[in-house]
Amino acid sequence: MLNLVRFKERSDDGDGSGRDAYERYSRAVVPPLLRPVGGTVLWAGTVEAPAFGDPAAAYWDHVVLVWYPSRQAFLDMVTSPAYAEANVHRENGVADHVILATTETYSKLAAPKSSR
Repeated sequence: MLNLVRFKERSDDGDGSGRDAYERYSRAVVPPLLRPVGGTVLWAGTVEAPAFGDPAAAYWDHVVLVWYPSRQAFLDMVTSPAYAEANVHRENGVADHVILATTETYSKLAAPKSSR
């Protein structure tokens, strides 16, 4: 899953920036929810500027590439009550978020071993 994220300037709950709220969301999801379904964050980074193509691509602030052993593992995580609780932080801090479901066609990375 490729996540494209644009942050709000301020978190809706008044607790810091949108990025701060997204970091709270990440801490509430990655160790306790993502790892148990066998997922892992492969890469995350801040968007600086488009290197090629449409300058409107600068719309995004943050990119995260997350590997799941299956689409069902992703669905299991995002439909859990614990995820709903953590997701409040994402909603407080994110102005726009697109998740692109992808199928790997090439990688130099070995597939993570599933913990399931």
